[in-house]
Amino acid sequence: MNGEINNTSSIISKVWSFCNTLRDDGVGYGDYLEQLTFLLFLKMADEFSKPPYNRKLPIPKDYNWESLTEKRGAELEVHYTNLLRELSQAKGVLGQIFFKSQNKIQDPAKLYKLIDMIDKEQWSVMGADIKGKIYEGLLEKNAEDTKSGAGQYFTPRALIRAMVECVRPLPMKTIADPACGTGGFFLAAYDFIANSANYTLTNEQKKFLKHETCHGNEIVPGTRRMALMNLFLHNIGDFESDSFISPADALISDTGLRVDYVLANPPFGKKSSMTFTNEEGEQDSEDLTYNRQDFWVTTSNKQLNFVQHIRTMLKSDGHAAVVLPDNVLFEGGAGETVRKKLMETTNLHTILRLPTGVFYKQGVKANVLFFDNHPASKTPWTKEIWIYDFRTNIHFTLKKNPLKVEDLKDFIECYKPENINKRKETWHSETNPEGRWRRFQYEDILARDKTSLDITWLKDKSLTDLDNLPDPDVLANDIIENLEAGIESFKEIYTVVK
Repeated sequence: MNGEINNTSSIISKVWSFCNTLRDDGVGYGDYLEQLTFLLFLKMADEFSKPPYNRKLPIPKDYNWESLTEKRGAELEVHYTNLLRELSQAKGVLGQIFFKSQNKIQDPAKLYKLIDMIDKEQWSVMGADIKGKIYEGLLEKNAEDTKSGAGQYFTPRALIRAMVECVRPLPMKTIADPACGTGGFFLAAYDFIANSANYTLTNEQKKFLKHETCHGNEIVPGTRRMALMNLFLHNIGDFESDSFISPADALISDTGLRVDYVLANPPFGKKSSMTFTNEEGEQDSEDLTYNRQDFWVTTSNKQLNFVQHIRTMLKSDGHAAVVLPDNVLFEGGAGETVRKKLMETTNLHTILRLPTGVFYKQGVKANVLFFDNHPASKTPWTKEIWIYDFRTNIHFTLKKNPLKVEDLKDFIECYKPENINKRKETWHSETNPEGRWRRFQYEDILARDKTSLDITWLKDKSLTDLDNLPDPDVLANDIIENLEAGIESFKEIYTVVK
């Protein structure tokens, strides 16, 4: 056992250290991840084509793994560039992995060393947890590279795991993420269902989990490539599988797909827009709206569109857990319409208010909304909403104090995943207001201005207890995040006014 752990640590160390070597040549984590994806896929395909597997895979002999290991220097660089171009035109998962691929390693000697490092390991015999740990670690490092903006495609895994533990997806059920990034929600759901402590799966259930459970969308080619490889390394999908991650914009239309669960962290912070040249020859922009009959309201607000789309995707008894920014809770106009319709047509039973310092983009103030779909009814399905304030007086930073699964255990306990009807408030009264878990009746929420769900009741101790202030680094980080959040809000208002 110790030998396996040491070997895993050794491989992870090699992969990461080589990434740092390439960074000295200007190759960032994202570019390195792409090249690693291409080469790992080819190496594993080569291993599966040989005994004991002997699988026939759709990779031309002229562009397989062995064709790379036989070359050196400039010849290797030219061949690798040609290989990427040829495989990008292939069909199925092969073409999707290599879609729009380019060689980002200009030094042939370093390219050969990377190929040699991968060639020395037998990846097909490694456990999915080992391969996945290596790749997930690189994805997280890539997300930490704030200049690349990759953090917007990476949801903190601790938050994802907590959301999955609350939803508790069942075997033989479908799961969708209409903006899946690098596939974090799929991995957590897969791990939960495959965990023998939760379920004992039959062969049929295992096959369904591997090939039919996940359905996603990701419009950014590089991110989609990483998601496909991430899932593949975690034993989701196969070489011959149809792709379960579409490159299409999920908001464009209702494809007719209906799923049992939606777990998602849709992109937010900006509205969709397109740039064009007006009659005066000047550059102008126009907010994009989606003209869909299944939507309650037409809006250019991307987050509100995703809420409506997710509601459409759910089966009549489906469940959703979605990360959404604060403006979804209080924005008037289209926002108020969406909130009212969501409470009428689904049971919006839980809101988790998240602190800042959790996401890789600073200044993000977000929440997780949990809601269950139901058939049409003359009366609203939402009767009461439980809110957990995980924001007030709570401070996280990505490096010194990152969010951990343990930090959300109290919320999970309050949520009562086994039976949400057995919940009990930890907030008792105005005279005992310290509890973070509180229930609000549907009628009381309707009476609020704009049907706002932006509800707080705890006192911010930093404003009243000057003798017990948080660490200066935390205060400084809070100030920066509040300023950045204010700037983002101002940009949105300016865009609307403009």
